[in-house]
Amino acid sequence: MAGRFDPMNRTAVRGGRTAVRPSTVPTPTPTGRIRQWTPPGPLDLGLVLGPLRRGPADPTFRTTGDGSVWRASLTPAGPGTLRVAARDGRIEAEAWGPGAAWLLDTLPGLLGEQDDPGAFVPRHRIVHASHRRRPGLRLCRTTLVLESLIPLILEQRVTSDEAYRAWRLLVRGYGEPAPGPAPAGMFAMPHPQIWARIPSWDWHKAGVDAKRSGTVLRAVRAAARLEEAASMPEHEARARLELIPGIGPWTSAETLQRSNGFPDAVTTGDLHLPRIIGHALTGERNTDDAAMLELLAPYQGQRHRAARLILLAGSAPPRRAPRMYRNDIGRI
Repeated sequence: MAGRFDPMNRTAVRGGRTAVRPSTVPTPTPTGRIRQWTPPGPLDLGLVLGPLRRGPADPTFRTTGDGSVWRASLTPAGPGTLRVAARDGRIEAEAWGPGAAWLLDTLPGLLGEQDDPGAFVPRHRIVHASHRRRPGLRLCRTTLVLESLIPLILEQRVTSDEAYRAWRLLVRGYGEPAPGPAPAGMFAMPHPQIWARIPSWDWHKAGVDAKRSGTVLRAVRAAARLEEAASMPEHEARARLELIPGIGPWTSAETLQRSNGFPDAVTTGDLHLPRIIGHALTGERNTDDAAMLELLAPYQGQRHRAARLILLAGSAPPRRAPRMYRNDIGRI
């Protein structure tokens, strides 16, 4: 799987963290729809929204020097751009485009309103320390399944750099320019019908093999049914996603962590995650999925949150094997 957990990959978003500066500039004159929301507790925008960023040049995600996070999304109402910033204990949001009202209506859920950090009880010293240092960690909930699913399909069995490049090229080539005064180069994800019409040579140029592009095409043909998973319990949502050939436990868990905010949707089948968790909790560097799940058993119901806190702690085993081979089929 993609190397987002690889401690040597400098473009990886380890644990879903992205840098967001504190907002210090005056509130700009609004040009779109606006909303203010006061979160129920500490909230770190970089930790909450970081897992939604697909690499440093993601055309759907930007951070700016004034402390704002910008997202371009394809909502049920159409494309929209959302800008959020934290100021004086509250969230200031502004949105543009046909999807603006939808983005503002779902803002609290996106920022973890339905998450319950108080349900988490650290059981290991490293987890306790990581938890104490990050009181603003909440699990986001986008309610947009395809928005997370498609880039994760692109990340299957390749390096992060390859997957991020494919996502960047396809979204820029076929997505819609982000509405409003978004930073230059931002685009909303293509509509499912557009994904279905991407010619094979453009998949190839983006470095996406036939197996992954075929999985994306099967997913977008069932887009309406897959989006229903956003309102399902975890086991039903995972079963719905995994009905699509090419979508397995790794892809479904990573998708539902973002679209549904499930705190127990632990990732299995990842190249690095079991080793990182094993090393952090026991010092063992060759932990497999079964051993990882046993180590995380005390966090049943909160295993995804525990795994994120361990990743954020930065403890990883030393590298003893070559990097995953990068094979850009677009050059062939």
